[in-house]
Amino acid sequence: MEFVLPIAQKLNIRKEQAEAVLNLLSEGSTIPFIARYRKDKTGALDEVQIQQIQDEAKFLKEFTERKTFIENTISEQGKMSEDLQGKIDRATTLTELEDIYLPYKPKRKTKAQTARENGLEPLSAIILEQKEVDLNATAEKYFNEHITSVDLALQGARDIISETINENAEVRAKIRKLFEDEALLKSAVITGKETEGAKFKDYFDFSEPISKVPSHRILAVLRGFMEGFLRISIAPEEEFALEDLEEMYIKNALNSSVEQVKKAIKDAYRRLLQPSLETEFRTQLKQNADEEAINVFAENLRQLLLSSPLGSKRLLAIDPGYRTGCKVVVIDETGKLQTTALIYVHENNHKLIESENTINDLVNKFHTEAIAIGDGTAGRETEQFIKSLKLNLPVFLVNEDGASIYSASEIAREEFPHEDITIRGAVSIGRRLMDPLAELVKIDPKSIGVGQYQHDVNQFRLKERLDQTVVSCVNAVGVNLNTASKHLLSYVSGIGPSLADNIVKYREEIGKFSNRKQLLKVARLGEKAFEQCAGFLRVKSGENPLDGSALHPESYTVVETMAKDLSINVSDLIGNEKLINEIPVKQYISEAFGAHTLHDILNELKKPGLDPRSELEQFEYAGIYKMEDVKEGMIVPGIVTNITRFGAFVDIGVKQDGLVHVSEIAHQYISDPNEVLKLNDKVQVKVMEVDMVRKRIGLSIKQAQEKPTHVKRNIQQKNNHQPVKKEASSLNMNDALSELKKKFGK
Repeated sequence: MEFVLPIAQKLNIRKEQAEAVLNLLSEGSTIPFIARYRKDKTGALDEVQIQQIQDEAKFLKEFTERKTFIENTISEQGKMSEDLQGKIDRATTLTELEDIYLPYKPKRKTKAQTARENGLEPLSAIILEQKEVDLNATAEKYFNEHITSVDLALQGARDIISETINENAEVRAKIRKLFEDEALLKSAVITGKETEGAKFKDYFDFSEPISKVPSHRILAVLRGFMEGFLRISIAPEEEFALEDLEEMYIKNALNSSVEQVKKAIKDAYRRLLQPSLETEFRTQLKQNADEEAINVFAENLRQLLLSSPLGSKRLLAIDPGYRTGCKVVVIDETGKLQTTALIYVHENNHKLIESENTINDLVNKFHTEAIAIGDGTAGRETEQFIKSLKLNLPVFLVNEDGASIYSASEIAREEFPHEDITIRGAVSIGRRLMDPLAELVKIDPKSIGVGQYQHDVNQFRLKERLDQTVVSCVNAVGVNLNTASKHLLSYVSGIGPSLADNIVKYREEIGKFSNRKQLLKVARLGEKAFEQCAGFLRVKSGENPLDGSALHPESYTVVETMAKDLSINVSDLIGNEKLINEIPVKQYISEAFGAHTLHDILNELKKPGLDPRSELEQFEYAGIYKMEDVKEGMIVPGIVTNITRFGAFVDIGVKQDGLVHVSEIAHQYISDPNEVLKLNDKVQVKVMEVDMVRKRIGLSIKQAQEKPTHVKRNIQQKNNHQPVKKEASSLNMNDALSELKKKFGK
């Protein structure tokens, strides 16, 4: 493969590793499958590295195709030379290629082309030599029906020189470097738009080096620009650019020709170079900011999807409401709806006793094991009511972002064709508590509400990245083949929507799967799809105990050999850590099973099918229910509900989430809140500011601590907690905080 070596060098991996991954991808293997079950071939590369290899291969393919197109186009023009071919061959970026191609690129008629047609190219060459000549007399030699004056002749010659300067690859590289080092992003309000564009007030007179401006500020400025409230510019000081250009083009002391070249240089920069590079850098800044925002969203989404599940429990779930009442549902251990009810606990208090009786009856009749309450409007008040009943059951406030979107979706209508939207929402709240991952995959990730400017970024790239994140999470956890919805199954390696639908239909026909091999009887699910998906699908209490684990069926033979060598059954080996630790790994190494695979097999045998997500913990808010209860100086518990590059949002139990600016998170310097915080972390916060008018709460984590502590820790070691999220708001808590005028993701 032609791309193997450059990929290996760029990613600092062995050539054999890159080659193995590219071969596996070309054979139709998925990234989760390669990362989990082909470690011996790849040298144990993880999902991120495999994704990087795939992305790099895609870029190199596109680069090669563009390079070939450029070579063919220039050759067809009869302008390819050995020197030009050498420059093309040495180019390593698309930008370099495009700079080289620019003079040969078909374009709309330019001033320079018109000047050439008018015979002025020889005059431009004379001027560029910068010798002392009588320019007026020289220019008169080029008079014709279109060129009737010296000024017209010199202007045409300068147009040719300007375009030559603009299309010089070395010039563009030098000025591009100046932009990188010195350019400022400036914005100003468009006259007359001050009131209408008030939300962009912080950018009415804004200037910051592009090398330092953070991604969220770039997106905010560009949003103001796209909505027609701001005008923007990206450029270094013009005098620096002109100095660089004159250094490259001015050969002699000042004379009439040099004067013309200087005018052409200024025109080239102002009319061609600066606008071109401004567009290029605006695009690049947008792409970089997009990628940063997408990374923030993807990381938050991953943490949310991998939130701690309560597990299979009989639940009473409530979608709270004031005037319209609280919608109550009971679901069984598998998430199936058992019954519904409606209670009134906030208004119409004459029904309070009736509501209490309803809840007590449902809990007793269905032997409820826990209660889930949506955390939106009236959520805390409903929690207060339920706890007053002293049911001796755990009560959880559940993140309901996106629940309304699910309720009105085709998926929800298919699941509950005869139920009201509000009932569907209550069921979704209960299921989220049982298994956040299984329920959240039914909702467009953009609607979950844990992003940063996600509506401003490249939507194709955002969807691609978020889909990758969902696939990664689903396969990391594994899926119960007999209970998973087709929506969850569709994210399993090698399956997709069509096969997922076929699996569910076949499951309905046979009742349930008793072993993994039955997957091969599913319509259109062949050997390749089985290879990719089987290890990620679990058959609990099936015919083969290994089917309930993350072991791939291809490894069953080696496990059976291990058990036979120990003179025990496979079922006796599973979970027997003492015996497993005594197994000599080297004895079983073969061409099919290397050391990486065997170690994974033994680790899985110790705790088969272990859910990588941590156990769910209950959380208690302070006794505050609305913003009016929040006072400066309070120290209260909260849950991290959203993380951006400039801070973290924390739910303290009132309608608005508070913002902890990145500077208020830890006593030591951190540049990214993810260094010390994770979604759903439980934290103590001090209330620094309460702005009732703008509905903003300013919080500090570090000032809630008695003394400086080192809180940096590995993200894998941090506990997950039940996601409890409300309508987030921002806080102008230093100039940097003014970026957020509303909750990102809503």
